[in-house]
Amino acid sequence: MASRKKSRLHWYRADLHLHTPGSADYQESVVTYLDILHKAEFRGLDIIAFTDHNTLSGYAAMMREIDQLAFLEQMGRAQPDELKRLNEYRRLLDKILVLPGFEFTATFGFHILGIFSPHTPVRLIEHILLTLNVPPHVLEEGNSEVGASADVLAAYQAINSAGGICIAAHANSSHGIAMRGFDFGGQTKMAYTQDRNLHALEVTDLGRKSRDSTERFFNGTKFGYPRRMRCIQGSDAHRLNAAVDKGSKNANLGIGDRVTEVMLPERTFEALLEMFQGNDFSRTRPYTPTHQPVDYIQTAREEGPSLVQSFHETMTRNGGKLYGIIADVCAFSNTNGGTIYIGLPADPKKPPTGITNPQESLEILQKEISRMITPALEVELDTQETHGKPIIRVQVPSGEERPYAIEDNKIYVRDEAESSLAVRDEIVSLVQQGLHLKVQAAETDFIPPPIASSAPSAAETIALPTPAAVETILPPTAGVEIIAVEDRGDGRYFTMRDLRNGNIVKNVTRSSARRLWHYAIKQFEGNPVRADKVEWRGDIGLWLRYQRQDETRYDLVQREDGKIRVYYGVSDAGMQGAWQAFLAPEDEG
Repeated sequence: MASRKKSRLHWYRADLHLHTPGSADYQESVVTYLDILHKAEFRGLDIIAFTDHNTLSGYAAMMREIDQLAFLEQMGRAQPDELKRLNEYRRLLDKILVLPGFEFTATFGFHILGIFSPHTPVRLIEHILLTLNVPPHVLEEGNSEVGASADVLAAYQAINSAGGICIAAHANSSHGIAMRGFDFGGQTKMAYTQDRNLHALEVTDLGRKSRDSTERFFNGTKFGYPRRMRCIQGSDAHRLNAAVDKGSKNANLGIGDRVTEVMLPERTFEALLEMFQGNDFSRTRPYTPTHQPVDYIQTAREEGPSLVQSFHETMTRNGGKLYGIIADVCAFSNTNGGTIYIGLPADPKKPPTGITNPQESLEILQKEISRMITPALEVELDTQETHGKPIIRVQVPSGEERPYAIEDNKIYVRDEAESSLAVRDEIVSLVQQGLHLKVQAAETDFIPPPIASSAPSAAETIALPTPAAVETILPPTAGVEIIAVEDRGDGRYFTMRDLRNGNIVKNVTRSSARRLWHYAIKQFEGNPVRADKVEWRGDIGLWLRYQRQDETRYDLVQREDGKIRVYYGVSDAGMQGAWQAFLAPEDEG
């Protein structure tokens, strides 16, 4: 297990999406490359990337200018103004890390950033673009229109295999792989946003706390999207300074107008790549010069306990506090992975408790996880700080050798915001997943679906939906459905379907049911749905909206083949597509 010391890391400001005159649609023809570097310095940037459309011509032109000036200096033929430019280049490049890259236009117009080490030859990066079917004339022009280029997944693989950083450009907006209004198949969206060769999503709404923000959607809690995605922001600048289009409220951003802070041990491409390849999501944050730095731990508390995070005030052995933490580690490893915070209550309004002796507590926790959980599981342990109090953070991966167990026989899974002992059907599913992962590991670097997921293969190529497919309303992606009831001599037995992952669990009784299952059974028996009291919108409806631990939950219904299906305890995260019509208004305060 690994432990990272935060004191060795430093925050750097990065804008990894800049265009230059090398892009055909650059908006200021008289701008020089020194102008771009001067603007980056003025905006306080430490790292920038030149990402022109399907070309390296901008970065190559700057390097040719520098080489020519250096040659003239060496030959003793440089004029005073040329020496001045060369010295200014050297000063700025010593202060700002400038990375070569491109913005590739893939199939269906999706844009993908490939960013590389400054030691990577320009010709090698250009060769990547040629293998992705960028025509030679486009490689010279820097045009965003390329014709029949390569597929998105092929681009991911090519960039990652060449040692580059692969980022989906403006993923939630125009030409983005997760943009709204382009209803390509859900299977394809899963593939394009969950592929292991993709390092991050560039988004335009970073820092928004609303339920529909891109970062919140890709936080690892959604059905079919078990891999949490790192979200960053970049300016996509096509000019030095921002300008507003006439007759439009949309601004063309300038250099440094959207900046991401990255936490690195040093300002190098290698350190940046290592950060993007890792799972410590606290090492990136949006930079806003007029606000205090983001306290990501406080942000996590405001989101509350979930499928991928939990909170513990203490880790004492008395009262089972330490065991509860170990149970969460086990549950996260058997589900989608997650983060455990120790030393603070989940309620964001309560002050953190803190850890009295962090180093000793880290050693105890590391020892107990190693001793109690089998097979061996690599987790990351470190200390963080929030509101002046030290706390412990445990980052748990989604395990590849499922099922994981405590003391060889206690198998836990994560169910919404709770860790529970797995029942027989879930254990069978975990064993099947473990076998599946071993096969996939031998064939390809494939991301597994969540527990017993019915999610389609991430390898499927894009297919635009038919009108009939668009009209189909799938069930919510959270909550539970009772699909069968059987009365036996010794009682009543229920068969439950977990809407998050498709798991079907049989032989559930009222006394053995988990909290949500128990609620569903209680409602089923004591408050059956009355169709005339449902708030209908076509064939879907709202039966009940209620509060559970400061979170709004919904009991929903759907007419299908003359029958009514009931979905109990659906959370906001499960309200996708047409179901969002029933969401409670957000508290803007």
